[in-house]
Amino acid sequence: MTTVLIVDDHAVVRAGLRLLVDNADGLEAVGEAGTADEAVERVKELAPDVTLLDVVMPDGDGIEALPAILSVHPEGKVLILSMEDNPGYVRKALNAGASGYVLKEAVDTEVVRAIREVAAGRRYLQPELGMRLVDSDEPEAHKAEKGQLSQREREVLRLIALGHTNPEIAERLVISVRTAETHRANIMQKLQVRTRADIVSYAMTEGILRPS
Repeated sequence: MTTVLIVDDHAVVRAGLRLLVDNADGLEAVGEAGTADEAVERVKELAPDVTLLDVVMPDGDGIEALPAILSVHPEGKVLILSMEDNPGYVRKALNAGASGYVLKEAVDTEVVRAIREVAAGRRYLQPELGMRLVDSDEPEAHKAEKGQLSQREREVLRLIALGHTNPEIAERLVISVRTAETHRANIMQKLQVRTRADIVSYAMTEGILRPS
C-alpha cells in the first residue's frame, strides 16, 4: 500500500484528492495539510511514501518547502500538483528535489499514474510538460527562473493593475476564480511584490500598463 499525504490550502481540493487517492487500488491517503509549515510537520509525523504538494501556500511557496520536507523524510517522494506550466518553474521544482510534476487540470487517471510512478522511484512529468521542458532552451529557462511571466500571467497582472478583483478577472478571462487566485499568487511570488501599488509600478515599467 502506497501512503499519500495531501497538501493544498483549499479544503475542498484536499477532499477531492483524498477521494481520488482512496478510490485507487494500492493507494491510501494518510493525512492532509493546508500550509507549508504544517506539511513539514505532517511528513515528519506520518512519513508518507508520496507527498502530493501544491505550489501556492498561504505561508509561502511549496517549492521552497521541499528541502525541509525531504530533510525530515529523505526516503519519501514529492509530487508537485500545480497550475503553473512554465518550463522554468518545472525545472525549479525538479532541481529542488521533486520527483514529479503534474498540472491541476490533469485528469484523475494522470494524477494516480504520477503517484504510482514516483512511489516506484521514477520521475514523472505530465507529457506536455516534458515536451515543453525539452523544447525550452537554456537562456529561456534562466529567464523564467528569474521571474519571467507567462502570457496569461501578464494578462492577469494587467487586470490586477487596473484594479479588478479575482472574480472579475476570472469572468474576463473565462477561467475559474481559483485559477485567478493562483495566477495572482504566482505573479506576486515571481516578482517578489506585496501590494497592488508594486504591481502597478512593474506593469508601467514593462509597458504592460500605460500611464493615464
